Amino acid sequence: MGLFRKPSFLLSNTMFVIAVFGFLVTVVGAADHTTLVFKGCADQKFQDPSGIYAQNLRNLLNSLVSQSSQKIYFTATSGDGQNVITGLYQCRGDLSNNPCHACVSKVPDLIDKLCGKVVAARVQLSGCYLKYEVAGFKQVSGTELLYKVCGSTKASGTGFEDRRDAAFETMVDGVKNGSNGLFYTGEYQSVFVLGQCEGDLSSGDCGDCVNTAVQSVKSECGDSISGQLYLNKCYLSYSYYPNGVPSISSTSDVGTRQRTQRTVAIAVGGVAALGFGVVCLLFVRSIFKKRLGKHEGWH
Repeated sequence: MGLFRKPSFLLSNTMFVIAVFGFLVTVVGAADHTTLVFKGCADQKFQDPSGIYAQNLRNLLNSLVSQSSQKIYFTATSGDGQNVITGLYQCRGDLSNNPCHACVSKVPDLIDKLCGKVVAARVQLSGCYLKYEVAGFKQVSGTELLYKVCGSTKASGTGFEDRRDAAFETMVDGVKNGSNGLFYTGEYQSVFVLGQCEGDLSSGDCGDCVNTAVQSVKSECGDSISGQLYLNKCYLSYSYYPNGVPSISSTSDVGTRQRTQRTVAIAVGGVAALGFGVVCLLFVRSIFKKRLGKHEGWH
């Protein structure tokens, strides 16, 4: 009896549904910057009977993670002489300190799980990457191809390549001359593009690197309407949206929109199920209350 006389029952359940829905929308609306894109692990393991390399690597990674709460790009060294290890991290140019730190903080554990104790490694997440190498490790060109992925959907009709190429030209100019320093996102006639260079490049070298990436992705991906290509010192991604670039693309990499759509569908489905459950509960309560009222009337 006491339970059914509380007028807050309906309100509290309604507010609960609203609160859960708001929470899920907030969660799925935020881009996931910690999705693994690729890993690169040297074949050679540490020859480290004294444990000095392992200690230097721990110190290096701790330093990089610590700095990521203050800067989006940082280089560091640990140890000395033949034992020295150099490393760096870089976050996407549009990330603030908190998401940058959250992204970089994920990498040390991933390096350990994916690569083990190797003399050089790079782990690329959707919002950041971190790499390190021991002294004397073989250097590779800044335009060495590390990873690519091309969308399975091909462009239909005419005009796609012209739009894509114009968007690429805007991107190359943006990383060289834009206000965001070696980073650019933008769109041109429904083609969204993103380009970024490692923080130690000059603007001219950055433009050259991204232009090399452009030529490579055009060759590698052809008429695919989306793609990502990572060189050693720069990377780019692009995606064509026939119905117009959604606003989410300005803050997320190619591919995140599709993952987010699936997450939103799951989340909204969960909220719908929760709401249906509450409605059923209220319906049962209403029937029970009516029957209880009739029972009281008999007395």
